[in-house]
Amino acid sequence: MKNLIGNEWVDASDGSTVDVVNPATNEVIASVPNATKEDVDKAVKIAAEAQKTWEKISIYERGRILEKYIDLVEANADSLASLLSAETGKPIKEAKAEIGNIRMFVSAYVERAKHLYGIHIPEGQEPGQEKSIQFTTRAPLGVVACIIPFNFPSDLFHQKVPSALIMGNAVIVKPSTVNPLTLIKLVDLLRQAGVPAGVIEVLTGSGSVCGNALSSHPLVHLVSLTGSTPVGIETMKNAASHLAHVMLELGGNDAFILHKDGDVDLAVNETVWGRLYNTGQVCCASKRFLIHKDVKQEFITKMVEKIRSLKQGDPSDPETDIGCLISEKAAIEVEKQVNETVAAGATIVIGGHRNGAFYEPTILDNVTKDMEVAKDMEIFGPVISIIEYEDIKEAIEIANQSSFGLCGNIITRDMKTAMNVSYALECGAVVVNGASFYRSAEMPFGGWKHSGIGNEGIATTLQEMSRIKTIVLKNVLD
Repeated sequence: MKNLIGNEWVDASDGSTVDVVNPATNEVIASVPNATKEDVDKAVKIAAEAQKTWEKISIYERGRILEKYIDLVEANADSLASLLSAETGKPIKEAKAEIGNIRMFVSAYVERAKHLYGIHIPEGQEPGQEKSIQFTTRAPLGVVACIIPFNFPSDLFHQKVPSALIMGNAVIVKPSTVNPLTLIKLVDLLRQAGVPAGVIEVLTGSGSVCGNALSSHPLVHLVSLTGSTPVGIETMKNAASHLAHVMLELGGNDAFILHKDGDVDLAVNETVWGRLYNTGQVCCASKRFLIHKDVKQEFITKMVEKIRSLKQGDPSDPETDIGCLISEKAAIEVEKQVNETVAAGATIVIGGHRNGAFYEPTILDNVTKDMEVAKDMEIFGPVISIIEYEDIKEAIEIANQSSFGLCGNIITRDMKTAMNVSYALECGAVVVNGASFYRSAEMPFGGWKHSGIGNEGIATTLQEMSRIKTIVLKNVLD
């Protein structure tokens, strides 16, 4: 596969490539260009020029093109899901669900854009303004760089790209180098649907070269990035050099609080959903499990039983519940973090073994609040770290001691406790009686503290992808 720059599918200017590997089999699937700084400069300049024409096309026409894109996606849904599963290692049923979300995202952004009205400031609101009319409209930003991680490439592509396009921006997509193939296919389908040359482009390459060149380029007006906090900080520094806008959805170490009166069976089911989905590679997954001492043993016993009922194996098998991590390197990192936590005093209840890119679902007990895993060690894998607590105030203190603040949750039958905890947690979203892994397409999704800047979701993204212009008709009234 190649990069799309303007209307041409091209190699990197220096001919360098990166192999894309199936993490479950270690088989090389394809190679993609390793874009250079010169490639980025060329792509951005073409996008900046193409955007000037695209913004003049009506929202209705832009929407019609995106609706045609949905039809093309659905005609290719099976092959897209198979490719996504192969290059990412996620179970095929999860890959099919992710591709299945595309219609929801695109349709919602198109409809939202059609109803994103401006405001009218009533005449005479202040002295001297009795004869003037003031109203607002929204204008595109220009060129938007969408930097997309490996864990949910299609979902995040469709939060960022359609919203940018429908608001009249040109878009340059920079996928993760480990699994860019599905996104390259999606960009091709957008071109087939009628998005003009230069308005949608895709560049594959390293973050240190391609990503930094995009965020530093003076003609890039917004960088929408989902990734780690260190990468987000570097991106913000680069964008600040030319006052570009940023949307940053970064790391998380979400606290899962199960109070003494909470439904343990519900907590177990939500843990499977909220921690083991996508093999635990989820920013807003529950990662620090704060379990009240009165229900801890029941939770562990039932959680072990549930884990033993799950099938981990070949991601292409429809019966597989848990696949592998994105790479053996990622699995080795999880293994290292677990071993460090055990060395600090935690104990392994179940799991704890690695085989290539596969890492077993693992429960760590006897984790204490002073351990790094109870603070800022984000384990990006299927690991459940259990911290016992006695008082709900203690649980809140432990939850808030992290520098991250993406999401959190509380499981309790007492709504007064639920609301007090919800208001006290220092994070961007709190789920009551469910895991923190909750992200509807509509909700404003974004973190506090080191977990990000800005909010992504159908309720808010179109505002982030555009800017307000106020038009004044001075003294036009009698």
